[in-house]
Amino acid sequence: MGSRTIGRFLHSGLIQVLMARFLRFVIAVFAAISMGGPAAVAQESAAFRQAVAEAAAGDRVLLNFYRDRDFTGLWIGSGKDERSRRAALLTAFDEAADHGLPAARYDSTALEAKIRNARSQADLGQIDVELSRVFLSYARDIQTGVLVPGDVVEDINRRVPHRDRGSILDAFSKSTPTAFIRTLPPQSEEYARLLKAKFDLEQIVAAGDWGAPVYSEVTLRPGDSSDAVLALRNRLIRMGYMRRTASAVYDGPLQEAVQRFQLDHGLNPDGIAGQGTLGEVNVTAAARLQSIFVAMERERWNNQPLGDRHIWVNLTDFTAKIVDHGEVTFVTRSVVGANVEDQRSPEFSDRMEYMVLNPGWYVPRSIIVKEYLPLLQEDPLAVSNLEITREDGSIVERLGTDFSAFDETTFPFGMREPPSQGNALGEVKFMFPNPYNIYLHDTPSQSLFAKEVRAFSHGCIRLDDPRDFAYALLAKQVSDPISYYASMKALGDEIEVRLEQPVPVHIDYRTAFTTAAGGIEFRRDIYGRDAKIWDALAREGVAVRAVRG
Repeated sequence: MGSRTIGRFLHSGLIQVLMARFLRFVIAVFAAISMGGPAAVAQESAAFRQAVAEAAAGDRVLLNFYRDRDFTGLWIGSGKDERSRRAALLTAFDEAADHGLPAARYDSTALEAKIRNARSQADLGQIDVELSRVFLSYARDIQTGVLVPGDVVEDINRRVPHRDRGSILDAFSKSTPTAFIRTLPPQSEEYARLLKAKFDLEQIVAAGDWGAPVYSEVTLRPGDSSDAVLALRNRLIRMGYMRRTASAVYDGPLQEAVQRFQLDHGLNPDGIAGQGTLGEVNVTAAARLQSIFVAMERERWNNQPLGDRHIWVNLTDFTAKIVDHGEVTFVTRSVVGANVEDQRSPEFSDRMEYMVLNPGWYVPRSIIVKEYLPLLQEDPLAVSNLEITREDGSIVERLGTDFSAFDETTFPFGMREPPSQGNALGEVKFMFPNPYNIYLHDTPSQSLFAKEVRAFSHGCIRLDDPRDFAYALLAKQVSDPISYYASMKALGDEIEVRLEQPVPVHIDYRTAFTTAAGGIEFRRDIYGRDAKIWDALAREGVAVRAVRG
């Protein structure tokens, strides 16, 4: 965490919070000692150990952990270790909301009251186990997320890397408490930058947002002069896109500021403030904060090594990137699944193993029966670019087949488009075998890449620069990837080229993400997934805060 962030914390009153925490802790310790010293002797009390055993009995992990330490306490006691663990834990709970976690789930005041009001060593033994249980809940939430992604959005097929609860407790018991707790959140640079962006936006919310919205039913263009232009200028000034000026004319500096804003929000950077641009300009700081909360939760879901070299596809950004040791080394525009049922691109991670040059397109069953079978029933010569095939690969004679005899469940044939210039997959596809039948590929539909919102496919990811993408992948294993690619392609029908080192592929969905320089960018929620995630987080108790600097 940078010195500016630390300074902001101190200025916002963190010292006072920590001092209050320390005083409450001291009161709790002396209260326990004054009632006959159960905290001081809890480690040696048979009643304490019996209570620990009984409280842990319903949880195999907790029972094994406490059994290995002869049912002595982890948190309760007057020793230095117990005191430092309690202090670190309660401070972490106080700061849970800083990470976009549901603060009410970690009520440090209630836990302190329980310790202070304990009247026996048995009470303290039960509290010790309760602290361990809440600590494990906190550790899971901050490490790997509050939500189960597939329960919120069915198309998020992410294997959340949950840590072993017993290992967490064991490691914590042997570590410096505060240092250990600091390692629990994702340690990625993206998470750290999102955290900083969150604090910055919380201060903007506290200051009253970015000013008045821009009200205009017409497109604002260079040369215009109006109250709406002035409102646009003022809002962009508050957002940091231009220097302060009072001009009501849509001049060059304002046009440049609009272009910078458009680039940061995935818009066509034409410098003209149409309704799409104004809609994004008018999004409130609180709404942007919600996007950051969701991005932090998503970062927790993916809290594991992505791979020194990996492919990152952000569906909302319509890009596919090759990342080497944290640096983007190649980027191309993409087309993703259309926003209709059964066509939205799913989210998951896998490993790219090979590419296929001159690919034939084996039409997915869903497309065959829903789109092509009705056409064949009207005209058996329809979609003549496709071969109709039997299970053994032989070609079905169209004019000799009564397609009206079949429906979506009984149609017995497959369909294939042979390799060609107009093939739906173009000249190359990139394979990472998965149960969703999703892959990256070329396309003859190049005009779609000029569009601002590029959600048109049946789910697979189309690439604007597939050859250069292939060259970048092959450069790791051949000295002249361009010549190698051409020579393999010239061999003919469906040539498989394996990657010597499979490359992890992560298909994700981020409406808020940061740049290496520390900036924050936003994208539209094209499938409405992040809105569902935010609603689920809010139901768990996550809330937008206003924090004064």
